[in-house]
Amino acid sequence: MEYRTLGRTGLQVSTLSLGGAAFGGQYGAVTAADVDATVGAALDAGVNLIDTSAFYGAGRSEELLGEVLAGRRERVVLCTKAGRLTRSDFDFTPAGMRKSVEGSLRRLRTDRVEILLAHDIEFATDYEQILTETAGVLHELKAEGKCRFIGMSALPLGLLRQAIERCNLDVVISYCHMTLQNGRLRSELLPTATQFGVGVINASPLAMGLLTPGGPPPWNPAPPAIRAACCAAADHCAARGVNLATLGMQFTFAQSAIPTTLTGTSRPAELHANLAAMATPPDPQLLAEVLAILATVQGQSWPTGHWRGPT
Repeated sequence: MEYRTLGRTGLQVSTLSLGGAAFGGQYGAVTAADVDATVGAALDAGVNLIDTSAFYGAGRSEELLGEVLAGRRERVVLCTKAGRLTRSDFDFTPAGMRKSVEGSLRRLRTDRVEILLAHDIEFATDYEQILTETAGVLHELKAEGKCRFIGMSALPLGLLRQAIERCNLDVVISYCHMTLQNGRLRSELLPTATQFGVGVINASPLAMGLLTPGGPPPWNPAPPAIRAACCAAADHCAARGVNLATLGMQFTFAQSAIPTTLTGTSRPAELHANLAAMATPPDPQLLAEVLAILATVQGQSWPTGHWRGPT
């Protein structure tokens, strides 16, 4: 396993990290045994960063991680997120953030996490409040020892840039912007993050299921044109005897400027497939063909939350 430095935090994190959304049942039913086996296999492979959230499974992801990490908590750089409670319920107020964090720490069976983020801030109704009050309570929680480092997550790169520039953050999570279909993370976020010493965690390398043979789940917000292009890419790969998801993971892991990429796996077989993709480069000819198929939607995103600035 390769390790890279996460911004100015000094944390050495595995280039492949484990996303906890699947542990909360976001992509299908999962058992405690599944989580235990997957986390154990990840730790054995050298994965040391695990991300979760109070949102995933209404806290179930955190509960399961609290159980399976008992006795091996010190082996993990643990990240959780606060402020998002359900798909439509958000509370980024200082009181709401504090309540969310206390619940997370209780479920995770720990007195602090390494990284604490405000989750999906594009769904806020008052962005000035996010960049002032929410940022302020994150700094307070850091000073109180509830976390070592703080940050925010969001889809729109324009919003994340503002957060980096104004909030003295340590870490951000960007999702769906370092994929076969959208590589804008490199040009539109990394330069700002590097300037401010902020570590970037890349998430959703398969664009929340878009870049898979089976296609995205119903809740994926991508518009029809992006869905159709990704489906065509999946069909092209299948005709070549290749899984589009494998190619997508190979492509993302080949980006050396990205400190770490979260992979939302809930079973050891999925983890091992991602580890194998990390160890092998993409076929250049097939990659070129797939990028050509996706050219008409390359770099396109979608509006999300209440944000109507640059996506």
